Amino acid sequence: MEPGLHSIRRRFNRCAKESYDAHARVQRVMAEGLGRSLADVKQGERKTRLDLLEIGCGTGLLTEILRRDWPGAAITALDIAPAMLEAAEQRVRSKAPSASAHRRLPVSFRLADIETWAAEAESSSFDLIVSSACFQWLSRPQETLRHLLRLLRPGGSLAFTTFGPETFRELHESFAAVYRSCGLEPKRHGLSFLSGSEWRTLLQHAGFAEVREESAIRTEGYASVSEFLHSVKATGASASAADASRGLGWRSLFTCMFREYERRFPAPEGVAATYELLRLQAEVPHDKVARKR
Repeated sequence: MEPGLHSIRRRFNRCAKESYDAHARVQRVMAEGLGRSLADVKQGERKTRLDLLEIGCGTGLLTEILRRDWPGAAITALDIAPAMLEAAEQRVRSKAPSASAHRRLPVSFRLADIETWAAEAESSSFDLIVSSACFQWLSRPQETLRHLLRLLRPGGSLAFTTFGPETFRELHESFAAVYRSCGLEPKRHGLSFLSGSEWRTLLQHAGFAEVREESAIRTEGYASVSEFLHSVKATGASASAADASRGLGWRSLFTCMFREYERRFPAPEGVAATYELLRLQAEVPHDKVARKR
């Protein structure tokens, strides 16, 4: 596992055990929206049994929806954090009919990093691959998308949600204002997000066809900047990836950022935070030539 993944796994293990679901309001909206968008795929599917792969299942927000809406599907759910998988399995098991509570679950949960796992998995083994609020973590998105194309059967689909570059706009503008006020070059804190058009290009270069892209802006209110950052941390992300600059320590940087944020972006609840929600769906050409691993 790459060094960065160790840190991500630790964060998500901690979140699953503590308060991920309590703070995952936006992630829940993304999972529900993705579930609704798959209705057309479901109606057009002629098979009685689908092989479905979910990437980054987390605590099972989307897994639960997939089990409800695709009862005949054989679902494989991956995540890099053992505690997340445990929470997802408990969620799915709690929804199973009591008569079948002790039977084998219709979801196969696997501990795996998709960027490594997809490179070794069997070609043409899935009809549908889905993922919600996960692809922003990919370190090699172009390579991984090519592997996902290989894993899908001709005519199969990939559908996912992720965050766009407008996400946390207020936070980044507040940090930048502090740096500039100190005569320093602004630094990025936290993840950088690809735009919808950039994801479209990556999908097309990977060999996908009929790429469809949707974007929506969602604004959430928080009682304070501190509560907002706590919520972000509770869902596995971080706002402190950059190093503090010489002459501007962490305490001073964050104190000034809090003040700028509260001044610039007030909301009825306290402060506002923007999320750009992207949803993309792409198809595998029916004439795709299957390639071996």
